[in-house]
Amino acid sequence: MEIFILAFFAIGYLVLAGTDIGVGMALPYLGRTARERREVIAAIAPFFLGNEVWLVVTGGMLAGLFPRLEGELLAGHPVLVVALLLSWVLRDAGLWLRSRLAAPLWQGCWDAVIVAGSWGLALSLGFLFSGVLLDIEGPSAAVPAAVLAALFAAHGLAFAALRLRGRLRHRAAVLSGSSGNAGEVRTFVLTAAALTVVGVLAGLRLPLAENVAGPGPAP
Repeated sequence: MEIFILAFFAIGYLVLAGTDIGVGMALPYLGRTARERREVIAAIAPFFLGNEVWLVVTGGMLAGLFPRLEGELLAGHPVLVVALLLSWVLRDAGLWLRSRLAAPLWQGCWDAVIVAGSWGLALSLGFLFSGVLLDIEGPSAAVPAAVLAALFAAHGLAFAALRLRGRLRHRAAVLSGSSGNAGEVRTFVLTAAALTVVGVLAGLRLPLAENVAGPGPAP
């Protein structure tokens, strides 16, 4: 039962948080002006904090129910874990602080932080999954990591095409390969299914059953 609950939250994070990661990656393309970028960010603003709950719960379950596996993952990929957490914090800081001042320089700097943090999240996850799924480490992992990052970007663009209107919606639809509401929904479902498959395959590769924490000592 613990494995299924962990899988539910981990895959939920990939699919749901993958939308705001992908939108952040594509922010320079979707938003050509400060006003357009504000509109793009507003499209994910109601969701990104809720999406991150899935990651927090996943991390908590790993620490509480699979402590040995969590230790092995952290010890085996310390640089990637630090990069993932740093990207997460910077991206969220950009989303929170961008609108605090109306100065173009201020907003432009935080827009750049949002983009860098989003790409950092996507690539860090890509390198982690390369090691877990394919046993590829080092520079060779760049290719599968880039593929996963591209999947995040396509997922975010499909979500943006559903959320935005007018010119911004058209830009998102062009790169996501969707046209019309039916096409946008189809693209979103396909990218969500692909991220689900990635999560399932990673779970199958991890020795989850062998690392479930046993009951504590009897009082």
